[in-house]
Amino acid sequence: MKKSGKPDNNRGRSGGKAKAMPKSRSAKAETPKQNAAKETRLNKYIANAGVCSRREADKLIVAGEIKVNGQVITELGYKVEPTDKVVFKGRKLSPEKPVYVLLNKPKDFITTTDDPENRRTVMELVKNACEERIYPVGRLDRNTTGLLLFTNDGELARKLAHPSHNVKKIYKVELDKSITKEDFAKIEQGLELEDGLAMVDGLAIVDNNKKTLGIEIHIGKNRIVRRIFEHLGYEVIKLDRVMYGPLDKLNLPRGKWRFLSDKEIAKLKRLN
Repeated sequence: MKKSGKPDNNRGRSGGKAKAMPKSRSAKAETPKQNAAKETRLNKYIANAGVCSRREADKLIVAGEIKVNGQVITELGYKVEPTDKVVFKGRKLSPEKPVYVLLNKPKDFITTTDDPENRRTVMELVKNACEERIYPVGRLDRNTTGLLLFTNDGELARKLAHPSHNVKKIYKVELDKSITKEDFAKIEQGLELEDGLAMVDGLAIVDNNKKTLGIEIHIGKNRIVRRIFEHLGYEVIKLDRVMYGPLDKLNLPRGKWRFLSDKEIAKLKRLN
């Protein structure tokens, strides 16, 4: 049983049946001092998860809105450990405060949290952003530059990655040769690739030599933009993601990162 800092209220009153409290799942015995160092007050845990303030969290606890390891907890001052599962309205909470970091990715960095071949990863570029463990949402291949979002908000990350939410992405594409009217029309109408139909949401030529284009797309298939043009015999010289949902690269130099504003976070969470 965890320590709450209050007298034990797990005993039945007037001979009543004792109510079972969640048990720690720790497989290794630890000293009381070690356990105390890892414990967090439940209201702080809820606040750090971004649900509400600590005072509002106390109200949720008293109202029986919070479960720990499947048990409803109504005791103020109750403490939880990192291994405990805390749930609010059917959603598992993260013990860390949500963090949202936007990177303007340069070339020659791979989008992974770890690489067995010791190649440079995008995690090197955001390692000093925060103490929380963040990870990239989706991926950009090694030679693709542009916007890449990092977060520890698993719920939002899953939402953005799922194709049903149609997150808009705009890329600037530089080709090895001018695109023809026929190929431009084929891309607009949708191309049948080896893994299915590739539909774009918008396509535009942005220079006089017709080698640089803007393409808007929401499907998240692997290397989809490069494969669209390669299918028609073009080599993609440069590929840069200039918009990701409502986010853009304004005032964000290559290789640099910034935190999202509250307004940007709200826009991401409102995406259908």
